[in-house]
Amino acid sequence: MSEGANQRVSESANQRISESANRRERGRDLGRLLRPWVLASRPRTLPAAAAPVVVATALAARAGALHLPSACLALCAALLIQIGANYANDLYDHERGADVPGRLGPTRVTSAGLLSPRAVRLGMWVIFGLAGVCGLYLIARGGWPIVVIGLASIAAAIIYTGGPFPIGYHGLGDLFAFLFFGVAAVVGTYYVQALTVSREAWAAALPMGALVTAILVVNNVRDLETDRAVGKRTLAVILGRRAACAEYAVLLVVAYLMLPVFWLGLGMGPWALLPLVTAPQAVRLARALYVERPGPALNRLLAGTAQLLLFYAVSFAIGVLS
Repeated sequence: MSEGANQRVSESANQRISESANRRERGRDLGRLLRPWVLASRPRTLPAAAAPVVVATALAARAGALHLPSACLALCAALLIQIGANYANDLYDHERGADVPGRLGPTRVTSAGLLSPRAVRLGMWVIFGLAGVCGLYLIARGGWPIVVIGLASIAAAIIYTGGPFPIGYHGLGDLFAFLFFGVAAVVGTYYVQALTVSREAWAAALPMGALVTAILVVNNVRDLETDRAVGKRTLAVILGRRAACAEYAVLLVVAYLMLPVFWLGLGMGPWALLPLVTAPQAVRLARALYVERPGPALNRLLAGTAQLLLFYAVSFAIGVLS
């Protein structure tokens, strides 16, 4: 091979190496850009959005009313509203000075300076806008009830820590979590598929609401001292740690007491008891909340409660369809 040919081969190889390095660098830049947004979305909380949709869709399928496009869009909308709520919480807690140094939860991107308040606010509205886009088809199918549920859910996500009367700062966060991320999510998802609401859907909303609220209880127990210091009066701050732990246990008990109701009261058969396979995990979590001291262990307990919710929902769905 001539010297000129060797030089061209060498130049071509060097160019390919340079292009590959540039692509890797662009990939790293994109990763650095997206990382704070992913962090702010709090992926460990997303089962709280998915689980009620799974349960409602299984019930709709059992009733012969499964509508897959509506189920998929309801899932997308639920996940987006949850992410938007997490962005709103990150932003408004920062603006109210609630994210003080030493808090035990995951990094808050606004307070940590990873994203500006303006960027987080814009991101929040973009996410809620995307949820609204998903909702357009659901509204066309389900009508005004879906409009009410969608707008009320977005409003609740914002006023949890934002607005002149943030509900999370006045002991009402648990109630709103139960109603919007439990009851409304199950009933709304079932309705947009079946275009009616069954007794089974209303009943299934109770364990879903209870377990979703249990996630919030762990969060509030973990942040109890810092919340008290900044005047954030969650139910855990108002009632105290022991009462909050008792609330957590009661919520778990409610979820499992509903299982015989599905079997005997609603005639769904013994397979409705399948979520009992998750009961040992629930007992371990309830016991751990009582004995764990504030610290990273409570972050693991929060993730474990979100996992419990998802496992309960999936096992319920399998049981319903068996």
